[in-house]
Amino acid sequence: MIPARTLLVGSGRIGTRVAEELRRAGGEVVTVRRSAASDSDGWRHIAADLSRPLTESLPAVDAVVVTLPPGEEQGFLAGAIGRVAEALPEPPARTIWVSSTRVFEGYGDERPLDEDDEPRTRSDRAQQLVDGEERAVELFGATILRPAGIYGPGRDRLIRQVLAGTPVDHDRRTNRIHETDVVRTILTLLQADEVPAVLHAVDRRPATLGEVVAFLAERLGVPVPPRGEPAERRGTILDGTRLTEVVDGLAYPTFEDGYGEMLAQRG
Repeated sequence: MIPARTLLVGSGRIGTRVAEELRRAGGEVVTVRRSAASDSDGWRHIAADLSRPLTESLPAVDAVVVTLPPGEEQGFLAGAIGRVAEALPEPPARTIWVSSTRVFEGYGDERPLDEDDEPRTRSDRAQQLVDGEERAVELFGATILRPAGIYGPGRDRLIRQVLAGTPVDHDRRTNRIHETDVVRTILTLLQADEVPAVLHAVDRRPATLGEVVAFLAERLGVPVPPRGEPAERRGTILDGTRLTEVVDGLAYPTFEDGYGEMLAQRG
């Protein structure tokens, strides 16, 4: 059963789609976002700059979903979830913190990584994600969801690169998840009786960047982009076994499925 009332912190593409699905299923939705917005889409919006304390209390909710990106300041994410906690009258029964597999950027190609592997960061943005995860667990006992590279309609940068013939690092190891499957995973976690502490949102087809652009080029009828200079970070392979135990089948289990549909819709 969906939560009676859910607070969505962050209203990007993922947050908006989750809100739409919750409302469609009869749940009440409240969103916290930086900019003001009307409530014409069917739920209440609260404008708040989470780099500062909230100026109004938040309503009691049954669940919280946080989809905030890292901010300009290193402590933004950890501070933001702390300010949300201060503004809520009581902790919710379920909290989903949407992070990123970027927290593993410090690994090489030792082996596929799973949810038992500890983050290993190399950048300030990745460390900010880890700090936010830890604070969300401390304050809310949050489930940490780490999507890999999210793609889908409106997220077609790689298609545009192939059409432009932009050189890419063909040997870079990559992982992906379609936006639809990220949304389905969040909805599943909100309704499940028991949830894992950490979950990687990755599809079943890790691939080198060269494999992906070759597929796209063949479907688009253009030359395969040339090899660019090897990137310093060669990428990792992530094990998505636990996701298959939580979600009943992915809508797009491989990049061929997801990108194939996107290309078909281009006409």
